[in-house]
Amino acid sequence: MGPIQTCDTCLVEVDGKLVRSCGTGVTSGMQVAADSKRARDARAEAFDVILGNHMLYCTVCDNNNENCRVHNTALALNVQHQEHPFKPKPYEVDMSNPFYRYDPSQCILCGQCVQACQTVQVNETLSIGWELDHPRVLWDGGMQIGGSSCVSCGHCITVCPCNALMEKSMLGEAGFLSGMPKDALNKMIDVVKAVEPEMGYGAIMQVSQTEAKMREERIKRTKTVCTYCGVGCSYDVWTKDRKILKIVPLHGDANQISTCVKGKFGWDYVNHPDRLQKPLIREASGFREASWEEALTLVTTKLSSIKQQYGSDSIAVIVSSKTTNEDGYVMQKFARTVIGTNNVDNCSRYCQSPATMGLFRTVGYGGDSGSIEDIGSSALVLIVGSNTAESHPVLATRVKRAHKLHGQRLIVADPREHEMAERADIHFRPRPGTDLVWLSAMTRYMFDNGHAELEFLDKWVNGVEEYRKSLDLFTMDYAAKTCELPIETLERVAREIATADTMCVLWAMGITQHTAGSDESTAISNLLLVTGNYMRPGCGAYPLRGHNNVQGAGDIGAAPNNFPGYQSVADPEIRERFEKGWGVKLPSHSGLDNHQMVEATYDGKLRAMYLAGEDMISADSNANVVAGAFEKLDFFVVQDIFFSETCRYADVVLPGAPALEKDGTFTSTERRIQRLYQALPELGDSRADWKITQDIANRMGAKWNYQHPSEIMDELASLSPLYGGVSYERLEGYKTLQWPVAADGSDQPILYLDGFAFPDKKARLYPVSFHEPTEKPDSDFDLFLNNGRLLEHFHEGNMTYRVDGIHEETPERYIEISEELAKDRDIESGRWVRITSRHGSLVIKVLVTTRVHGRQVYLPLLSREGPVNILTGSHTDAATNTPAYKETAVKMKVLPEQGTNPLKPLNFRYSGKPTPQSGVEVERKWKRKDYRMPGSEKLVQIQT
Repeated sequence: MGPIQTCDTCLVEVDGKLVRSCGTGVTSGMQVAADSKRARDARAEAFDVILGNHMLYCTVCDNNNENCRVHNTALALNVQHQEHPFKPKPYEVDMSNPFYRYDPSQCILCGQCVQACQTVQVNETLSIGWELDHPRVLWDGGMQIGGSSCVSCGHCITVCPCNALMEKSMLGEAGFLSGMPKDALNKMIDVVKAVEPEMGYGAIMQVSQTEAKMREERIKRTKTVCTYCGVGCSYDVWTKDRKILKIVPLHGDANQISTCVKGKFGWDYVNHPDRLQKPLIREASGFREASWEEALTLVTTKLSSIKQQYGSDSIAVIVSSKTTNEDGYVMQKFARTVIGTNNVDNCSRYCQSPATMGLFRTVGYGGDSGSIEDIGSSALVLIVGSNTAESHPVLATRVKRAHKLHGQRLIVADPREHEMAERADIHFRPRPGTDLVWLSAMTRYMFDNGHAELEFLDKWVNGVEEYRKSLDLFTMDYAAKTCELPIETLERVAREIATADTMCVLWAMGITQHTAGSDESTAISNLLLVTGNYMRPGCGAYPLRGHNNVQGAGDIGAAPNNFPGYQSVADPEIRERFEKGWGVKLPSHSGLDNHQMVEATYDGKLRAMYLAGEDMISADSNANVVAGAFEKLDFFVVQDIFFSETCRYADVVLPGAPALEKDGTFTSTERRIQRLYQALPELGDSRADWKITQDIANRMGAKWNYQHPSEIMDELASLSPLYGGVSYERLEGYKTLQWPVAADGSDQPILYLDGFAFPDKKARLYPVSFHEPTEKPDSDFDLFLNNGRLLEHFHEGNMTYRVDGIHEETPERYIEISEELAKDRDIESGRWVRITSRHGSLVIKVLVTTRVHGRQVYLPLLSREGPVNILTGSHTDAATNTPAYKETAVKMKVLPEQGTNPLKPLNFRYSGKPTPQSGVEVERKWKRKDYRMPGSEKLVQIQT
């Protein structure tokens, strides 16, 4: 966060003058005295001022957990008495946020929360009212926390050095005495304070230290990795029995002190009453609980019978991208070695497969070129089809910080004006489905105007001339007409790209979920190659992975055409190596992907399915068609932690375990492999997924004997060069590795520094052509339907709807429409409407907003009131079969019912107004009449 300079407790003498060491640069020959009497006295005086703002009642404080820096400093300085008496501030404790509270009277005005909000998270909500009679931290300049622009990211709580900002989940829970009734607690605090004048703080500190040690006995701190998006935030989770007290981020390579609302507070689902705790078996009247013995016997008997009657390829396996690498590896191995089929896939088919395909075509690895840190060092970030601040919030903070503080340029191409678009230097709205055209026009512009890196292309890239000829159509005029953009905007963007020293491109489902998703992703990589934006720091391609382990699910072989490590099932040498490693004969032909599995079910070729951790009804395109396919299956096994919509179609439901209940690894969007440790025992009769799959496999003839996930990782490393040097020892604690990992443990935070991932080490320009989206608005279906995430919820909400605070802030879904459309249809927020596509229909409330414009509408993915894919069709990307969720035309019928505004006053979007500033702005503090720098001469009061 840089030097904040508010507390004055780091004063030293430099060349005979007192200075704040945190804000003083080093110069040659300077004389520093850190331990002089003058410096020590000044620091003691500064800390005494702090104690005037903070009441020391550590023994009964919720934050007496050996991490309160006010307590620890008082102890280190051996403070016995304070000169400045504590004076409470005339403000109430603010309890309006669902997750945390602010106590102004305990706030020492250090400003670290403000600095974190303004310069790390860059939400720009917090400031300090230095000019107030009694300064305090302010939200949006002075409103209560709830309903302000605060997004509950938790940065402020993480950096708060005391108990001024505290998680509500900690209140009354951590301490042995802190849960007492308020009146009794206040009396105990009075007793503590009464001791100080006569005995000093020494005795108080001894008691508080003892009590803090006692807390350690019942509070467990476990390192884990977030189980929401693909950023890969890691942190310690504090638990007391099964209660999750708080999340503490400090050491994660991807996030350091950062979290978002889901990672910091979104864990209530783990202990939710809806958790599946026993196997369920379908009967005529519904589902009944069963023992593991009965459930597994039924599963193995049915799968064995179907395999024998219809063959191995009559069965399919779908791996979860939310479970661990080890869970997924065992499951795909089960499909190939026990069932004998390559019919195995995962949910990247719905989102990320086109991005992977585009990178495989051009540069050879299907993953991010570098790290999140590297994105922050780029001169220019181009975001295409990604609502980064809401879908990948911690990654977005690194872009927002670089843009605000370090001059990074930001260009956003998106039909919707989300936060990153609002912050961008250039935001433009291509016609949906036409991104390939303007991207290719940018690339042609580089060739035509002398900005192509010809030396780089000649040395490192194949197919240049053939590719250049393929660009003949893509003039700026053609792009302007096709994309419905001003040519001046396109030329301005082209000049920005041409003059940038380095560029990173970030993209997500706004690109991949089109019928040309693979080609659009390829066009991005082509542009990066032509401008020389690979093979250097601060450059490259960043397809932002959606789920916590969707990158890992691809890495471990949960795909119909690849063994672990993206090794082709059709390659005889590779197949022979896996046959030797696994001790079985393996099928040589590619299997069915998710989309093809649905088709094969209707054709009668697929008879059974084993699916883990995927609510396919709510996630796959055209929900009605998918539901029909599930109804046709002879046998369907679903493994999950909740009874999802998909479970309704299952014959057997097996209770899996979430991340906090098992050991394992996740691989994040930046190819970062990280360990997570078991923080809680498995709930009820639920089991870690790898244990369940191993039991089924062994009952069907396998002889597996995995005792711990580390053994599974060792096997994966022995068969996949991509993970060749990965081991649990090398990932211990907060250690991480970014693949490819060599046998000696060396990894590659930045790819392609010495060549591309092809035999000749040269990249390949890949020609692409444009075709119109399959569905476009017309006279009958006159609106374009966009869809995506909300910050506080994750996808269909299976986890986040079960978090009380998130549900309180955003309890219902809505469809965003523009002010123009609202005026045209004479409707306002809260009006019920029926949205109908060529594939389905749903009823929902309207939210009128400036974020969308014209005849475009935006539907969040939350699905409690009906999933968005009731409306989406079955058309897909030609290369990967990824559904074209972003190519849906709809019509809207206004219904007579007028409801309340679906956006609640507690939600940050309702009336929040951020207050951007450079940081804590400590200069305003120094201008106060009552401020005196510690160690300076005191004014003498003359008595008359």
